[in-house]
Amino acid sequence: MRAVLGLGNPGSRYQLTRHNVGFILLDQFVRKHDLKFEASRKDYYFTRGELSGSPFVLIKPTTYMNLSGVAAADLIAEYQLPLNELLVVYDDINLEPGQIRIRKSGSNGGHNGLHSIIYHLGSEDFPRLRFGIGSEFGKGNLSDYVLSRFTEKELSLLERSFIYGVELIEVFIKEGLNKMLDVFSSSSKTYQINPNTQQKKEDK
Repeated sequence: MRAVLGLGNPGSRYQLTRHNVGFILLDQFVRKHDLKFEASRKDYYFTRGELSGSPFVLIKPTTYMNLSGVAAADLIAEYQLPLNELLVVYDDINLEPGQIRIRKSGSNGGHNGLHSIIYHLGSEDFPRLRFGIGSEFGKGNLSDYVLSRFTEKELSLLERSFIYGVELIEVFIKEGLNKMLDVFSSSSKTYQINPNTQQKKEDK
């Protein structure tokens, strides 16, 4: 069993906001594989399935971002998962819009959702899929920026990176973290999409 946790805030108010990239990617995965999220008795929505004989569970916390660790801890306890079998998907202002990076472990990097997960798991040793949302905001405007919605134009330009993010999640589910890292490294598909120029570029 492998698990993927997408970070975001619940409710229609936050749908398609930059801070909800984790939810957006999991929703795309669910649509692609004809699945459906269901309510659980814990603080998350979930869906289960199997890819190439590998069972998986996807979850989206029902708490706000700064309490995401509650869902992560419940998930680990319920399925008795090793931490390296939990992939956390989230937005990253330190990457340009559409850029994707993978980390095996590390600090929270100032992200409240990661901070909560690390606190509740008591460890930084879980893999992450980071999706860039850029940092086009002024001093003191971080909260407004991450809670603002993507425009239709931005979503269209980011579509290629969303598709690739879903493909990486599929590799993780089927073959694990090391294979996902191999595919990511060999494909050289770290996308950087600049909405201002309407061009797609590959960062090799």
